[in-house]
Amino acid sequence: MKLQFDYKLLAALDAVIAEQSFEKAADKLAITQSAISQRIKQLEQQVAQPVIIRTSPPVATSIGEKLLKHYKQVSLLAQELVQEILPNDQQEALSISIAINADTLASWFIPAITPLLKQEAIVLDLHIANEADTQSLLTKGKVFAAISNQAKSVAGCKVEHLGQLNYLLCASPEFTQRYFQDGLTQNALCKAPAVTFDASDNMHHQYLNEQFGMSKGQYPCHRVGSSEAFVHFTLSGLAYSLLPITQAKPYLASGELISLAPKKQLVQQLYWHSWVLERGSYKRVTEHVVDYAKQILIASSH
Repeated sequence: MKLQFDYKLLAALDAVIAEQSFEKAADKLAITQSAISQRIKQLEQQVAQPVIIRTSPPVATSIGEKLLKHYKQVSLLAQELVQEILPNDQQEALSISIAINADTLASWFIPAITPLLKQEAIVLDLHIANEADTQSLLTKGKVFAAISNQAKSVAGCKVEHLGQLNYLLCASPEFTQRYFQDGLTQNALCKAPAVTFDASDNMHHQYLNEQFGMSKGQYPCHRVGSSEAFVHFTLSGLAYSLLPITQAKPYLASGELISLAPKKQLVQQLYWHSWVLERGSYKRVTEHVVDYAKQILIASSH
């Protein structure tokens, strides 16, 4: 049987997942909530299986994720065609979705993409996730590209090694004097509060486990959910943390932070995953990110 998709139905699915509700999806597409529901039902009838798990917020099923990925890729081609055939002053800003980890966003991503954003009508839709999880957003078709610590590419995508981002264990002089006067002993680490991004951020645990043989639950730990708060906690003497060298460097130079174990760095390999179909502005995003990353990150044989 030949299956031909009605892209109005796929647009409805995309809106429901992106907006995380049927009501907001209806507002986005300027139609009624009933019409959104009807389009989703029509799509489910067309593929003979559910495309959405009707939870709060709604979640795409496995087939729904495949349909979303297809819709995003077709939309990409359509947007690029518009850019090629319409004069610049008649073009709408192109929305490009990227999955990125918080450390990359806070340290080097913005300067990497700034020149392109000043030249072209592009708006970014950044999805912040742990570097081990960003690739799954690409697999689900939610983003065009992802910065990940995973080296293996997924179907329909290509991957390029960006380099390695090294992390230093840092604390303020006051915090160091209070907790680590006798060095980084297990006893001191059991008492000194650390800071991590969220529950999925395992980097600090990985570091303490590899370097000091410590387990989760052996040490107090703040979860702040913000890269800005993460650094502020460290600078304010409330916690010690793992910071990217690129982010920590000015604070180390000014004496606001101390590197607690300069020879025991955590190394994170970073990769840029993007759709094979990329062209036009999408391709230029890839070029800017990859070129800048290779200048700022440490080259390695990975």
